[in-house]
Amino acid sequence: MFEDISKVIIMSDMDGTLLNSDKKITDKDRLAIEKFISLGGKFTVSTGRTMEAFEQYRPLLTLNMPVVLYNGGVIYDYNSEKIMYTEYLPDDARAITEELSEAMQEAGGEVLKIDKTYVFRNTYYQKIHTVLCGISPEYTELSKIADGEWLKVLFAMSPEDIPKMEKIISEKNYSTVDFVKSSGIFIEMLPHNISKGSALDEYRKLDGMNDFTFVAIGDFDNDIEMIQSADFGACPANAEESVKKISDIVLSETCENGAVAELIEYIIEKCKC
Repeated sequence: MFEDISKVIIMSDMDGTLLNSDKKITDKDRLAIEKFISLGGKFTVSTGRTMEAFEQYRPLLTLNMPVVLYNGGVIYDYNSEKIMYTEYLPDDARAITEELSEAMQEAGGEVLKIDKTYVFRNTYYQKIHTVLCGISPEYTELSKIADGEWLKVLFAMSPEDIPKMEKIISEKNYSTVDFVKSSGIFIEMLPHNISKGSALDEYRKLDGMNDFTFVAIGDFDNDIEMIQSADFGACPANAEESVKKISDIVLSETCENGAVAELIEYIIEKCKC
């Protein structure tokens, strides 16, 4: 699996994995990524963040590979400035969003498109998401958000309200969309069967990627499919128990202390570089 480092690509989650609690990349991780790339390895990220939210990190990462955004809805190549793959929510996404917003009026919400994030209910927890992502959304009513090319819908709420939202979703039994908890206060609506894992499968189909060994690292529920789809899956010590259970290796370091760097050193040692 790790015979040739030039045929290894690491796909890393950002928040809680590559980013610490201050939403920064540690020097330890950054230097390890640079070393890995200098030895011939490939590194990219797979995140729920939008293009706008990811932009602040681009100068900090020497990325020459396409990135996965919107929790699997988009694969974007910054080198060619082209969308390599995209999957949009179905036509009934608006009706589903309206129904859930009515049922959970305490939840904030936003619709995410390529060009902009549209906040339709700006609650306390929604404001947290806006600040965490470092974006400038457009504030509008849900009814005024244009149809078409919705990539995902994010609902923000208190941790105590998450089980209530999950119960409502379960009872509705929607067949055209899927839902994933991306943090303790966020639930996201994605197209059916779209995840970071499905995006990794699409990534393998890109030119020249079919014979690569994919290594995935993540910490939360929305990373599980990616870790399962990879050839080798890892998680930091701070990962959710559900993620630890399906990972090939649980690292000793957390996102605060260089978990990605630990994984890179593990791969370098296996490749005998």
